[in-house]
Amino acid sequence: MGLPALEFSDCCLDSPHFRETLKSHEAELDKTNKFIKELIKDGKSLITALKNLSSAKRKFADSLNEFKFQCIGDAETDDEMCIARSLQEFATVLRNLEDERIRMIENASEVLITPLEKFRKEQIGAAKADSQVDLVRQHFYEVSLEYVFKVQEVQERKMFEFVEPLLAFLQGLFTFYHHGYELAKDFGDFKTQLTISIQNTRNRFEGTRSEVESLMKKMKENPLEHKTISPYTMEGYLYVQEKRHFGTSWVKHYCTYQRDSKQITMVPFDQKSGGKGGEDESVTLKSCTRRKTDSIEKRFCFDVEAVDRPGVITMQALSEEDRRLWMEAMDGREPVSNSSGKYSKNEAAQLDSIGFSIIRKCIHAVETRGINEQGLYRIVGVNSRVQKLLSVLMDPKTASETETDICAEWEIKTITSALKTYLRMLPGPLMMYQFQRSFIKAAKLENQESRVSEIHSLVHRLPEKNRQMLQLLMNHLANVANNHKQNLMTVANLGVVFGPTLLRPQEETVAAIMDIKFQNIVIEILIENHEKIFNTVPDMPLTNAQLHLSRKKSSDSKPPSCSERPLTLFHTVQSTEKQEQRNSIINSSLESVSSNPNSILNSSSSLQPNMNSSDPDLAVVKPTRPNSLTPFRKAKALYACKAEHDSELSFTAGTVFDNVHPSQEPGWLEGTLNGKTGLIPENYVEFL
Repeated sequence: MGLPALEFSDCCLDSPHFRETLKSHEAELDKTNKFIKELIKDGKSLITALKNLSSAKRKFADSLNEFKFQCIGDAETDDEMCIARSLQEFATVLRNLEDERIRMIENASEVLITPLEKFRKEQIGAAKADSQVDLVRQHFYEVSLEYVFKVQEVQERKMFEFVEPLLAFLQGLFTFYHHGYELAKDFGDFKTQLTISIQNTRNRFEGTRSEVESLMKKMKENPLEHKTISPYTMEGYLYVQEKRHFGTSWVKHYCTYQRDSKQITMVPFDQKSGGKGGEDESVTLKSCTRRKTDSIEKRFCFDVEAVDRPGVITMQALSEEDRRLWMEAMDGREPVSNSSGKYSKNEAAQLDSIGFSIIRKCIHAVETRGINEQGLYRIVGVNSRVQKLLSVLMDPKTASETETDICAEWEIKTITSALKTYLRMLPGPLMMYQFQRSFIKAAKLENQESRVSEIHSLVHRLPEKNRQMLQLLMNHLANVANNHKQNLMTVANLGVVFGPTLLRPQEETVAAIMDIKFQNIVIEILIENHEKIFNTVPDMPLTNAQLHLSRKKSSDSKPPSCSERPLTLFHTVQSTEKQEQRNSIINSSLESVSSNPNSILNSSSSLQPNMNSSDPDLAVVKPTRPNSLTPFRKAKALYACKAEHDSELSFTAGTVFDNVHPSQEPGWLEGTLNGKTGLIPENYVEFL
């Protein structure tokens, strides 16, 4: 029910009815006045809360912006970089949002509080003038009329002057929220990319976690088999007996022993700090003798005599097995044969005609019968059936059989598991231990084009058979990925499956497991760019990359030290000279053939295409290993090299070698320098 109207004509009568009506209007104004006061109070509280909220959000944004993720390893994947960047993106969005909120807060006082205060004081306060009627009776008529007019005016004015600031304030809120909506839309693309990156990283985490857990279990079961490759023959903690004025004490030392130099180094261990507790001491081993238990109060002891220290050093190992290993390393008087050597069936797998036949048969079976099977290569077969299939495939008697004869009766998951198992059975990974760090380093490059280019060059430095097998496999995996809508095996999924197989590390470590994600990226690049990588020659030789020669000199296949230096894979010739050189070789060959038809056999055997050349113009001919009639030649060193083994020659740039000819070792030549014959890296010299 609304308020009755105040008529000007009633002012003259000043009837009780008029007074009641006037009081109802005044009561409404009192109510409105109190409401506005409360509203102003609540509005100020709201503005204060918004300021505190904005301050807290800004502090939260600053914390996000300052935090930096640290990855395990020396580089990050694209997904990890996206996730690391996400905190800065979040901080930017929050700051932008709070900038808009501050603008809204700054306007709120002008838009809401000030107008309401003004309306309450100037309009409602002025209308409450009932005392004027009583005090100024002589002007009753005029004052009554003005008072009624004022009350009437305020009642009508409050409809817009009171509500309008509220509307303006709400409009500011709506503008703020609309700005937030626009920010959310702009953030949408990054949010989608981040979601994908998080999922990819989660998937990789699950795979990495299972690998690390598996390694942990292996090391728990047999820690000696998984010891890190060390420059020392033996290392670990030993207690050394030291004689003091008041008797003897046993001091814990971290000891290392190098068999070649017979050097024993002892580093005191401080139990309190958990670190080094004094100066190192090194002695040269003379002899090592097992200490009988009844001759000393301690178990697992042995005596060491040193060339450069008088007396006997008594040491205590941590266990009987530990003592056995130390004595064996030091050629102790009671050596125990090492039972860790195991026969490996992996020696049966090779990159020979049988190996290529096995891979081709498996690929043919997959592409003709199972290319659309879901989880292809991810779902494994029953191990017993996989081993049975491999034994059939590796039988030389079945090597000549066609693809359809051998694999028709086997399940696809058994065939795919057999293919992966055979690749794991090779003595070394298909992409070779020597190149593993180079491939991983290439995958860590920031620019995608640089990654492809580097991997392209590395692939063409693999031995011919390795590259052929890799090309066969990558062409097949590209076909599998092309059918990912049916088999659900994308390029990324195939990278996860084949990365650890084709680029398996030489030793199992946590660091190697952390590099699995980059192994996967290498395989992804090979699949996506297989046509370019395998069907074209790299644009130019890598001058800053390491040349890893394929000669296996030691158990860890470490390349020679001279291969660590920058070099070009082929001697550079100017384009005009290359054309003249090519024409000269071809013309001389044709003349020789025309003058002596029988010489075509010799010319064909001495000139063969060089498919490894990084220059298409120089990929015409390459001298092969000369027969017994070919004279030895002189060659000049292009780069300096320091030998690592007695079989190699050390030399400086410009050195001239005599009797240079190919050796049995791939990538090496034999030559004579100062009367000594030894090996020379093939790409370090040019023939004179």
